[in-house]
Amino acid sequence: MSAPHVTRDDAGDGIVVVTIARPERRNALSNRTLDELHVLFDALAADPAIRVVVITGAGAGFCAGADMKAGPEDMTGLSTPLGRLMEASEGSVTRTFMSQELMASLFEKIHRLRQPVIAAVNGAAHGGGFALALACDIRFASESASFGAVFIKRGVSACDMGTSYHLPRLVGASRSAELLLTGRVFDAAEAQVMGLVLDVVPDGEVVDRALVTARQIAANGPLAVWMTKETMWQTVDSPSLRHALDLENRTQIMCTGTGEISQAFAAFREGREPEWGPL
Repeated sequence: MSAPHVTRDDAGDGIVVVTIARPERRNALSNRTLDELHVLFDALAADPAIRVVVITGAGAGFCAGADMKAGPEDMTGLSTPLGRLMEASEGSVTRTFMSQELMASLFEKIHRLRQPVIAAVNGAAHGGGFALALACDIRFASESASFGAVFIKRGVSACDMGTSYHLPRLVGASRSAELLLTGRVFDAAEAQVMGLVLDVVPDGEVVDRALVTARQIAANGPLAVWMTKETMWQTVDSPSLRHALDLENRTQIMCTGTGEISQAFAAFREGREPEWGPL
């Protein structure tokens, strides 16, 4: 049995650090890597004790995108339904489409995950690695990190794996157009200026920086965090202010049904931290 492509470490307070562990391939996403990530994120979503997820890469890179050098063995032994279907398929176009969907559906899963996901970008985040970082809720970067939607340099569209959806919403349409149409690679400092990453820290410290924010999130109520993440991203696409207000109003009333708001106000009056119940 070969070494796992993905590792999981518990950081306490319900926080999990997920590491893509292929430093020899700059943490490129092979089908097996994607398969392992699907299985892990399904497990995290199903665990009510998990509050926040931090994702990073082993070694000096975050994620170099799709593994273009993966061999035939990359199609065997997969455990997800799509992976098994891909393994059984005999059509090259069908397999290629399934491989594309295996990656795209992972990024959608991360974006839709109940728990907030923080990207600790410790090096190059290019192509699919860039899309992975964009799918997360919050991004921090090391000084040596770099970013780029580079597939336009390979003769295909730079609009790939959710990039054309997420990037304009994070940095604006004009900046997004420039980055996608040129395919240029840019550094962490520029990423911070455009608001793509929230903080840039020295190399080797980005996971610790992400954990600071992860613990601030985990200090809040589990349901409140879940509903805040879900409502925020849904109202980004709201067709009107009224639509957003209606969704917010119903979410607030649903949350009050747990009774935690009364306990939180009591804790505030008594000068203590509230004690949140489980999901």
